[in-house]
Amino acid sequence: MEGSDEQPGPQPLHPGDHCIRDGDFVVLKREDVFKAVQVQRRKKVTFEKQWFYLDNVIGHNYGTTFEVTNGGILQPKKKKEEPTSEQFSSLETKEAGTDNRNIIDDGKSQKLTQDDIKALKDKGIKGEEIVQQLIENSTTFRDKTEFAQDKYIKKKKKKYEAMITIVKPSTRILSVMYYAREPGKINHMRYDTLAQMLTLGNIRAGNKMIVMETCAGLVLGAMMERMGGFGSIIQLYPGGGPVRAATACFGFPKSFLSGLYEFPLNKVDSLLNGTFSAEMLSSEPKDSTSAEESNGTLEEKQPSEQENEDSVAETQESSHPEEQETMEMISQDPEYKEPKERGSKKDYIQEKQRRQEEQKKRHLEAAALLSEKNADGLIVASRFHPTPLLLSLLDFVAPSRPFVVYCQYKEPLLECYTKLRERGGVINLRLSETWLRNYQVLPDRSHPKLLMSGGGGYLLSGFTVAMDNLKADTSLKSSTSTLESYKTEEPAAKKRKCPESDA
Repeated sequence: MEGSDEQPGPQPLHPGDHCIRDGDFVVLKREDVFKAVQVQRRKKVTFEKQWFYLDNVIGHNYGTTFEVTNGGILQPKKKKEEPTSEQFSSLETKEAGTDNRNIIDDGKSQKLTQDDIKALKDKGIKGEEIVQQLIENSTTFRDKTEFAQDKYIKKKKKKYEAMITIVKPSTRILSVMYYAREPGKINHMRYDTLAQMLTLGNIRAGNKMIVMETCAGLVLGAMMERMGGFGSIIQLYPGGGPVRAATACFGFPKSFLSGLYEFPLNKVDSLLNGTFSAEMLSSEPKDSTSAEESNGTLEEKQPSEQENEDSVAETQESSHPEEQETMEMISQDPEYKEPKERGSKKDYIQEKQRRQEEQKKRHLEAAALLSEKNADGLIVASRFHPTPLLLSLLDFVAPSRPFVVYCQYKEPLLECYTKLRERGGVINLRLSETWLRNYQVLPDRSHPKLLMSGGGGYLLSGFTVAMDNLKADTSLKSSTSTLESYKTEEPAAKKRKCPESDA
């Protein structure tokens, strides 16, 4: 009887979900710097000018802090070995100056040279001891104020203590990482703007969403994480195939991919006109990078610009071979294999044909879902002009559903706003920009940070309505306008009668 009144609670998480396993995608964190990598044995990783192996992180929980030791081996750091500034309390609390007016930065205050510090590192001395010796050999440390001493210790610990934390990938962490490291790949979309998109688009489990994005798959991954593997997402992509480098960093299970569909953007026009057929997919070249879009208004230079950006990025990464080596695991085509691993040529051809048939089947399923024209929302975040994209894709969205369009600049969205007002079928149009400022919160010195983001992009949001209902609205508007015209004539007539009554 006691157990009958209890409601079934949520299922407990699997114990392995909290542990790092071989092949998982993780994010390396050091202070405010992030980097996404894949855990692989005997794989050298370079992060913040340090190289190490991730073999020892396997089996530990997410959020564990490791210390880089000799030979690139990561050792978990115990909690009792995590001193802040308490270790140096004898130096910084008992002997601290009142101000820094008499301190001269002439480069002669530190007695230890670079050769001495290098010799200490070669002896295997840890970073904490090196920082302690730097403090003892500094002639101006005791004259600094207490706040300046804290700042000095924090700066030296960041430089000489090799502490790395392994965290689980999430939308917030990956968006912060991309915005800080490679903002051009996500069209300079700030993390708070991405959060606004997910909220305004009403992204939730069980939805049927349409997304068109050229942000390396970051928006797609954020939607998949919010939906939790329930519902369906139809991704429209330009060129030869979708780019999902950021989506791979999330490390979603295979069950999440069952509801993910893809459809070429240059076939949307034929789908709207009713001329789409399966033969059009079979005749489509696989490695095509042309920019023939559904409306024909997108220039062919835009994909070529992306290729130029990718080529420039590759040349920059080639100067850092170790960095490039660690990022090779985030491949845009995870099914790619070297010719030696493919086996015979006949097997490779059969495998390629099988994949093409499977991709064609998925495209047909996506076309069937789009043809129903009952999507629960639309998200657009691309480098292309938003007006032709939105006007064509709104036909696939059911009435009373939200849509959100992102653009780095305001002017394209203003044009899109005007075109939507002329077209009709939408309400609650709003063009917004979020303002973000970070604050330093410390005892007796909390203040806004000096450096802040200049802009995180603009959002155009609204809701769709049935087009048939607009005729009644326009007739009502015309009737009210005629009534208002009649009312405006009445006061004028009364004013003419006033002089006659006075006479």
